[in-house]
Amino acid sequence: MKNVYSKRRTVPLRRKREGKTDYKLRLGLLKSGVPRLVIRKSNAHTSAQIIAYEPQGDKVLVSAHSRELKKLGYTQSTSNTPAAYLVGALIAKRAQEKGVTEAVADFGLQVLPKGGKLYAVLKGAIDAGLQVPVDEEVLPAQERISGEHIAHEKAQDTRSEFEKVKGTLL
Repeated sequence: MKNVYSKRRTVPLRRKREGKTDYKLRLGLLKSGVPRLVIRKSNAHTSAQIIAYEPQGDKVLVSAHSRELKKLGYTQSTSNTPAAYLVGALIAKRAQEKGVTEAVADFGLQVLPKGGKLYAVLKGAIDAGLQVPVDEEVLPAQERISGEHIAHEKAQDTRSEFEKVKGTLL
């Protein structure tokens, strides 16, 4: 005989169900009252946005994408650690122009390896003057940021090009 008295089940929120949003983490970030530095990566690019909460919906204050590095004279790959660092420096520069001086990091549900590209964006933003609370231990080493770990694979001088673009941003 079938059980007539079954538990009612609450359907979770759509974005939680799809594995896109951690609402507990989001609430904690929003309670701080500080804009979020949202960092996302794909196989080919890295993007960063500074987003402020508003009751009508979140508002993007500034954004930067690794495709924009080509306009600054960076001809190397846009998916590596030096490019991620430059994206962080670029968004910090734009944030200061808009009057944003501090942010809190929001990585979403991404996996965060110590010293990875996502932390390189944070390091670039911090070096360019944006105040972001982060443990220094997880940030990438200077050799990785400047591209020394990939310099042997390229015929071009990645370090000098990186330093040239970094000088324009900082």
